[in-house]
Amino acid sequence: MNAQLMIVEDDTRVRESLRLAMEDEGYIVAEAESAEHALEHVHRIGVPDVLIVDLMLGGMDGFTCIREVRREHDVPIIVVSARDDTHDVVAALEAGADDFVTKPFEVKELTARIRAVGRRTRNNTEREVVELVLDADRQLILCPERGSVRLAGEDVHLTLTEFRLLCELAQNDGLVLSRQVLLDKIWDRGFFGDDRIVDVHIRRLRTKIERDPAEPRLIVTVRGLGYRLDAGS
Repeated sequence: MNAQLMIVEDDTRVRESLRLAMEDEGYIVAEAESAEHALEHVHRIGVPDVLIVDLMLGGMDGFTCIREVRREHDVPIIVVSARDDTHDVVAALEAGADDFVTKPFEVKELTARIRAVGRRTRNNTEREVVELVLDADRQLILCPERGSVRLAGEDVHLTLTEFRLLCELAQNDGLVLSRQVLLDKIWDRGFFGDDRIVDVHIRRLRTKIERDPAEPRLIVTVRGLGYRLDAGS
């Protein structure tokens, strides 16, 4: 079954051009001319497989749209915007976006990003179900096969990217993973990776699973090298 995309873009010509390009790539595409329209579509019809959002929208902006979607859904979100300074990239990721593509861009780059976030949603049901205890004292337990994280018996809400990032770190417990390695593993982005994305998602992940995010002991920064997960800390 072809993936279903929703494009949230208030410029009619840009939106229609992108829709045609994505349909040529085999995707089923819905359009939303505003954030309000997109949220109504999600509420009434359901979430698409991937959401593509511009930041500069009339009415509700893209940042707010992303935050509203993230309140209830883990749908992969890719920002497509002409705004490319550090503040905007970080703000979009902090709002809950999984990736950021700067206009103008090649269609092949966007489709590569879409395929990458799509791979994060797939579960291998044939694998043995294993629970990884990350912090025994706090009962922080990760189950990659079930796609779940529990803290003291309660589910921890992670986005798809945060979950995939935690799994990668947990499966390499005690080993330092560089930002570039994490980009290659999680985002499948190769040479055009931007390590700001890794840093922002690590920061968000820490706020959800660390005892004290300001003094992280589970996901440790190894200066000049990358990040290491110390299970049981």
